[in-house]
Amino acid sequence: MTTKLILLGAGKIGDAILNLLSYSGDYTLTVADRDPARMAYVKQAGFPNVTTIEADLTDAATVANLIRGHDVTLSACPYFLTPIIAAAAKSAGSHYFDLTEDVESTRIVKQLAQGADSAFVPQCGLAPGFISIVANDVAKRFDSLRDVNMRVGALPTYPSNALKYNLTWSTDGLINEYCNPCEAIVDGHLRETSPLEEMESFSLDGIDYEAFNTSGGLGTLCESLAGKVQNLNYKTVRYPGHRDIIKMLVRDLQLGQPDRRHILKEVMEASIPITKQDVVLVFVSVVGMREGRLEQQTYAKKIYSQKVNGQLLSAIQLTTASGICAMVDLVVQGKLPQHGLVRQEQASLSDFLANRFGQWYEPNHAA
Repeated sequence: MTTKLILLGAGKIGDAILNLLSYSGDYTLTVADRDPARMAYVKQAGFPNVTTIEADLTDAATVANLIRGHDVTLSACPYFLTPIIAAAAKSAGSHYFDLTEDVESTRIVKQLAQGADSAFVPQCGLAPGFISIVANDVAKRFDSLRDVNMRVGALPTYPSNALKYNLTWSTDGLINEYCNPCEAIVDGHLRETSPLEEMESFSLDGIDYEAFNTSGGLGTLCESLAGKVQNLNYKTVRYPGHRDIIKMLVRDLQLGQPDRRHILKEVMEASIPITKQDVVLVFVSVVGMREGRLEQQTYAKKIYSQKVNGQLLSAIQLTTASGICAMVDLVVQGKLPQHGLVRQEQASLSDFLANRFGQWYEPNHAA
């Protein structure tokens, strides 16, 4: 018997989610979006077991009617629609999953998860998402923890502009990361830190990178590791020089102010091309005591764009979509809690990578 799932939002990541789930044969899918062009594309793509509905997802009554009768609700919509969709999922008793990196909307999801009859699994995907599963898995190998450093980058394989960057996912989400406050644990205390600060440089496989604070990537890991770690932080990885230009736009030109972010979005989408020739870098370093000695363990991987079921998916599409699809699978299979809030780090890394969708995080995996 197939699981009835509704996907709200058919953008770049929604497209990849449909690809993965529809060909699995275990899900009957409904996808809803207000953009008729996106709905036409989904129909033309010929995904099996998919029904399309053109609908206004900003309307709470419409969303409630769409979700009713579905076992699973999956939101690939902008963060500001999260409260509407999560509330409708709770009323319908539907398992809820989203991709948001937005801290405020996730707080609302946590509140809705209290007393819910279904699972609420926010912040799936890459970062937040998979990065927390990795960090928690490595941290559990230690007797006590000193430092947990998490670094993630979605980068063009062939950088060619001054930013050394291409748009690969939600522009709204990208701007949120660059502008909103960040969380960290510093000397054992939860702190709010500034985005675009605390820049560092490092090399991997002979390539130079920079990393700096961005918002949302830690997910719920600060809460999970509170009292257990001295220092915990998350930084976004870019090629050298990117941060300085973004900081000029966001701070010097004041385009990071809430009432001016739409200008930054317009500028970026008009000037920076998208690409499917990208690489996702995942880097976690943990320092702590193990068997009486101070030890460091590191997890590092690069994932590139690949063809999946005949469709080329960018690395960020593939990692984000496979992340949320794996979490859906793990809940449906009973390997994660069936009601209330489910944190990403509650999934074991071994279960995740053994999953048919999670396996895309293994560089040698092929379609």
